[in-house]
Amino acid sequence: MTFPPEITRAWVDVDLPALVANARTIATISGSRLLPMVKANGYGLGAVEIARALEKVDPWGFGVASIEEAASLRAAGIRRPILVLTPLIPDWIDQCLALDLRPTLGDSVALERWVSHGSKPFHIEIDTGMSRAGVRWNDHATLARFGALLEGAVGWEGAFTHFVAAESDTPATRRQWERFQEALRVLPRKPAMIHAANSAASLHGKSFAGDLVRPGIFLYGGGAGAIAPRGVAALRGRVVAVRSLMTGDSVGYGATWRADRPVTVATISLGYADGLPRGTPAVGAERHQRAVELNGKLAPVVGRITMDMCMLSVDGGVALGDVATAFGGLISLDEQAHAAGTISYELLTRLGPRVVRRYQG
Repeated sequence: MTFPPEITRAWVDVDLPALVANARTIATISGSRLLPMVKANGYGLGAVEIARALEKVDPWGFGVASIEEAASLRAAGIRRPILVLTPLIPDWIDQCLALDLRPTLGDSVALERWVSHGSKPFHIEIDTGMSRAGVRWNDHATLARFGALLEGAVGWEGAFTHFVAAESDTPATRRQWERFQEALRVLPRKPAMIHAANSAASLHGKSFAGDLVRPGIFLYGGGAGAIAPRGVAALRGRVVAVRSLMTGDSVGYGATWRADRPVTVATISLGYADGLPRGTPAVGAERHQRAVELNGKLAPVVGRITMDMCMLSVDGGVALGDVATAFGGLISLDEQAHAAGTISYELLTRLGPRVVRRYQG
């Protein structure tokens, strides 16, 4: 249920037309069909609503991290192919078959078990440097075993790899792409779909595009290279208290901040349980003043951010019920993440379940 903003404590406005525009940018630049990542509840914004909005760009399918995530899409009527990117454990095979999911196979035991169940589609993962999952590109013995199992596997539909640093290291990305091609040449044939490009690699054009690209953060308004995405998410809360403090008065747990002059402090109904992280970069690292937008101005955060609230130093003219924006306004998603010592991915996926998602467009 989506509540009207007048009675909502904290919410995130989700601009679905901006999401679709970002998807079209990726499709145009890469020249490939999209396999959008909607894992982690659509990067915190609601996987079902995100998937429905992305139908406008005719994606090949959707990517998730778990069978449970896939099940929620199927329950909502999403019928396109769903690729589960977590490597398959054989115990999951029956669930994958029942939900018509494409599993990721990077282990010869799992591959053997899957193909023994019939001809349902699957993708294999090749590890070209992430060292996280998949068959290693230079593990010749395992690749030979894969080749023997794939020889007659009619369900073998795709192969993919993960780039380590597509947003910052083009030479390393090119080496990974070459390793990927090297491994594919050892296998008995090229599958119908190869894919490697995340958001950053997709913005390189056709260099690493393959048959599909797998955009994630760029769709949701996070930076992934030189081309800026449209903002998609705006996290908002309300002023729930206002007080005047004297010089020397403290604010928040631990009394870590004290007023150096008379000041007005506004309390906002946003805390770390809502998706506004408490943390800042460690001492010795680059530090940034945390701030939140309030009434068209940036107001610095004072004291520690708490589970349910944060406090701002304001210039007055603030009333109960005024709307504050943590990111998605004067402060971008990436800027708030940087100030908190984290990344845009984490900021979005930290959005708490009690934060109402309001969909625009």
